Amino acid sequence: MIGRASFEAHDLACLRGGRIVFRQLEFRVDAGGLLVLRGANGAGKSSLLRMMAGLIGPAHGALLWNGDDIADDPDAHRARTSYAGHSDALKPALTVAEHLSFHAKLRGQAADKIAAALDAFALTKFADLPARLLSQGQRKRVALARLIAAPAPLWLLDEPTNGLDADSTARLETAIAAHRETGGIVVAATHLDFAGADAVTLTLGERKAA
Repeated sequence: MIGRASFEAHDLACLRGGRIVFRQLEFRVDAGGLLVLRGANGAGKSSLLRMMAGLIGPAHGALLWNGDDIADDPDAHRARTSYAGHSDALKPALTVAEHLSFHAKLRGQAADKIAAALDAFALTKFADLPARLLSQGQRKRVALARLIAAPAPLWLLDEPTNGLDADSTARLETAIAAHRETGGIVVAATHLDFAGADAVTLTLGERKAA
């Protein structure tokens, strides 16, 4: 079990290219929770996820993990976070298994969950296949399998179902449910209704009442 945790934003603002993307953003998601980000293109969903991952800083406000500003200890926040962005970032010459093993070692973890990661996204038969021979959907599944290969309490997913068929989307749902059952937290930007009924939705771009 991951244990009790909370992830929250207070008065968060994002500035991009001199333009305010969002401001006065507030949310809280606790252990086992799922926060779904909605909004039109350009509303700031990807920017918010990158901010949550500590890749960019807020123009105002703060993101807190268990009450502590993530900016106070960036290394600790990176260690607790798995971020799956738009890019799969696969090296053409490495096999599927090698990618997962490398990712686990990069995060300072043993490579003892590779088999489970391969099985979770139906990649076992492709384990020894170089990435250059994979389809778009298979590459996406490898990127998502990293979540299993190197576990972390906080999953940040940017349009995770893009390029997935129905079976792979169902596998992702299963992985998310299993992660939440251990106390893990998931934040996902998605246009699809794959989320659980108890998910909390945050819609970016909505105007606040005066």
